[in-house]
Parts: sequence; structure tokens; C-alpha cells
Amino acid sequence: MRNRIFFKLLAAFLVVIVAAAVTFDVMLGSAWEASLRNEIERNLIQKTQLLAHRVETDRGHSLADIAAQEGQSAGARVTIIDPTGKVLADSESDPASMENNSARPEFVAALDGKIGSNERRSASLGIPFLYIAVPVSGGAVRLAYPLSDVEAVSAQVRRRLELASGITFLFALIVAAAASQWSARRLERIVDVAARIAEGDLQARIQEPSQDEIGRVAGAIDKTARRVEESFAAVQSSQRQLETLLNSMQDAVIAVSADGLVQWANQPMNRLIPQGTRLQQPVVETIRDPDFLATVKEATSAREVKTARATSIVPGRAFDVTAAPLPDGGAVAVLRDLTETERVEKTRRDFIANVSHELRTPLTSIQGYAETLLDSTPENGAPTREFLEIIRKNSSRMSRLTEDLLTLARVESGETRFDVGPVPPAELLHDAEESFREIARNHGIDLRIADLPVPESLPTVLADREAIHQVFSNLIDNALKYGASGGRIVLGARPVQHAVEFCVQDFGAGIAYEHLPRLFERFYRVDKARSRESGGTGLGLAIAKHIMLAHDGSIRAESELAHGATFLFTLPTA
Repeated sequence: MRNRIFFKLLAAFLVVIVAAAVTFDVMLGSAWEASLRNEIERNLIQKTQLLAHRVETDRGHSLADIAAQEGQSAGARVTIIDPTGKVLADSESDPASMENNSARPEFVAALDGKIGSNERRSASLGIPFLYIAVPVSGGAVRLAYPLSDVEAVSAQVRRRLELASGITFLFALIVAAAASQWSARRLERIVDVAARIAEGDLQARIQEPSQDEIGRVAGAIDKTARRVEESFAAVQSSQRQLETLLNSMQDAVIAVSADGLVQWANQPMNRLIPQGTRLQQPVVETIRDPDFLATVKEATSAREVKTARATSIVPGRAFDVTAAPLPDGGAVAVLRDLTETERVEKTRRDFIANVSHELRTPLTSIQGYAETLLDSTPENGAPTREFLEIIRKNSSRMSRLTEDLLTLARVESGETRFDVGPVPPAELLHDAEESFREIARNHGIDLRIADLPVPESLPTVLADREAIHQVFSNLIDNALKYGASGGRIVLGARPVQHAVEFCVQDFGAGIAYEHLPRLFERFYRVDKARSRESGGTGLGLAIAKHIMLAHDGSIRAESELAHGATFLFTLPTA
């Protein structure tokens, strides 16, 4: 790892050094050569202008003498040309043997009154020359300076630049290698510490003193490692607290992943399963109950809390299963043992049923004897008749109570079998209205069915006619007792999702909000004194609730003080 980092850094340094050296050589050499040529051209222009001035003013020497003298003093070749391009004098050749120069660029520019300049290679000598031409009266004068010396000097300078670049390159290479080695070691130390942290050693630190970019990276990793260590410690502490809490529960808890593997289970779950919980194994190998497995699967796929009752997890024991989805997929299931609760509940139901059954005969006898004695007691025997009336009234109330207790016990235990079938909601409403129309009229109350929606247009529901009639009877009887002050009772029905909702609404004094959650408990009374006076047993709403549960429906109450009360129950559509 360190070698790969070293060679990558070294290669990067080498590329930068070579690019810098080449750029330096090319730019500096080119700039120096261009500067030298510009200097030569300026000097040659000055000398050409001096030559032109002498040609214009010197009448004591011939053009050939002027050309020879100026060529020797300038160190360049002098040529004097007439306007037609014919050479009049030259410092190095016979003018008669020289070709016409009318097409030379520098001569053309001079004839236009400008200083002509051109660089080209001599065909006879094979070396480059710089030509400068200046106009004079009757033609132009030209100096030709050989550039071979410039090329030689440029080559010498380039060789020296290359030598200096080579020495600089070697020195930079040594520095780059040392810097690469140093940076590679620092990066390798960071990588080693990061690997240790990834393996779980959260106490590993880099401790980089430098404040450059690599040092800041190391400091950030150290800071991250400290925060991860603190967070991991907090998570471990929370996990231990959660495990302690779950292990202290009496209910069994098991967590299942999205792919159906057991992730975790508390100690009650391990004690519940004879073979023990198999972690990271399919949950079906631990619990084979189909209801439990279906509930966990539904909670995982639907992402909703699901409940069920499982009876085959442990032979002879029943469990209430509640499965809730986990945030990262899967579900956690809580198993509550209902065996003892159901046994106690069954014992209570049996006791109530047996006691109620046994009380029916003596209560009937007491009631019958009381009525017989009342019939045989003369009207003037006031005290005796009063006592007999009290005995008859209370025995009658006890008879109703035992009958309601028996009815409730049978409904709760499932002993009562309901003849469920498709029934039009309109028939249920009309049966209830007809049964209580005269009773309501005797109480001065208007009992009627709401106009909207039209009951005949509602979908058929699944119900037992007699049981639903009993529900209506209990609700209407309560409305007559406690909502008579409103003067009217309204029966109604409306369609809801996959069901029809029925209602019994009165316009009496209403029920306080705090009583609504407990209305359907057995023996619960809002006004106990008034209930006793009216002969109520406190079981009517509890019976209605269990009848609705047996129909896969629901029942609830809505009310406000001084605004009446509305009892609503739903029946599933056929």
C-alpha cells in the first residue's frame, strides 16, 4: 500500500517537474533568441539608415567604394540598387553578375518609402541572412547580416539550459522522492488507523501534529472515531437496558428479519420453546404455529400491527400474538399467555351462569308466592300489601338480572348460536319501529325512521334478526328511559365501507364525555339512582356489545350534554 502511494506521488511529481523543465527551456530559449534577433535587427536598421545617409551625401567616393567601406565597418554585406532592381554596387560581388532584385520583399517595401525587412536562406552560401532595405533617391540601399552566429549562440545557450534543467531535475527528483516518501508514510498511517477503526478498534487514533491538509484529514478521522466510540457506547448501554427490560417481561418477545430469520428473543421466549430459540435460523424452526407465522408475515409485508390467537405453540396453552413491523424490515412479535386468563374467565362465566340458573327457580317461586299473597290480601291491609309489593318488585328485578346475566354469559362463551343470514336493513329498522311505536307513544315520544338515506336502497347485511332486534330493543329502551325529555327518537342507517351503520338517536339530556368509554361495561351506570328506579340491570349495553362482536361488527356512542345521545353499530354487508 505504501509503495503504491509512493510511486503515484512520485509519478505526479515527475510529471510536474518534466512539464516545468520543458516549458522553462522552450519559453526561455525562444524568448532569448527572439530578443537577440530583435536587437540585431534594430542595430542593422540603424546601420542601414546611416548607409543611406552617406549614399545621399557623399559625393567624393564612388558607390563601389562606399559599399566596400560600409560593409567592412558594419560587418555585413552592402548592396546599392536602382529603382528597376538593378544592382549598382555590392561589397562582396560584381554587380554585373548579380540578378535583378526588383522582386525582393525588402526592396519592394523600400521603394514604397518604408524600411523593408526579410529573412531568408542564401541559395549560394546555404546560411540564413537578415536583409534590411532603406529607400534613397534613385533606389535603395540594403544590408545583409548572416544569422549563422545567432544560431550557434542559440544552440550553445540551449545546451546550457538543458544542462541546468537536468541538474535542477535531479535535485527536484530527490526532493520529490523525499516528499512522496513522507506523504506516503503519513497516508499509510491514516489508512492503518482507519482499518483498525473499521475492524472495531474505536480507541485507535492517528495523533497527527501537522496542520496541513493531511493533518486536518487525520484530525477529522480522530474526531469521528471519538464520536463513533461515544455513540457506540451509548448504543451498547441502551441495548443492555433494552435487553434487561425485555428479559424482565413475563411476555415472550421475538424479533424476525424481513427474510424470516430469528434475530433476537428474550428469556421468556427461550423458556417457552422446549428446544430453545435458534438465532439466525428460519423462524419456522422455532415456532411452527400457522397463526403466529401468518401474523408475522402480514405485519412484515403490510407494515401494520397485526394480532392473532395462537393455540399450537405449546400444547394446552393459548397465546395472544401481536406483531409490529420493524423500521429496517421484519417484525417483532409479543406472545401473551392467555391460558390462565381464559381459565379464570371461563370459571367466572360458568359461575355466573350456574348461579343465575340456580336462582331462577327460587326467584320464580318468591315472585309467584308474593303475587298470590297480594291477590289474597284485602285492600285495607296496607302494611301487608306494601311489604308484599316490595317483595314482588325486587324478586321481579332479580329475575330480570339473572336472565340478563345468563344471556350475557351465553353470548360471551359462544354457547348462543346466531342464525346469521342476509337481511335488508329496512326490515330491521321497521321491525324495531313497529315493536316500540305504541310504547313510545304512551311515553309521549315520537319514534320514527329517518328519511335519508332511503333504507330500501341500502345493501343487504349479514345478521341474526332476533339478536339485532334485541340490540335495537336495548338501545331504544335506554332512549325511552334517559332521553324522553327530547320528545322524539330517530332510527336510521347509512352505508359505510363494507358495512351498514345503524343508529338510535335521542334528543334528551345527553351523556357526559367521561362516561362514554365505559358505557358498554357490565353494571356501569351513568345515574345509578335513576337506573335502579327504572328497573335497569346495567347489562343491556354489555349484551349489545357482545352480540355485535359475534356479528363481526362494532358499537359505539356519541353524545354531548344537553344535545342528546346517539348509539351507532355496524353490520357487515352480505
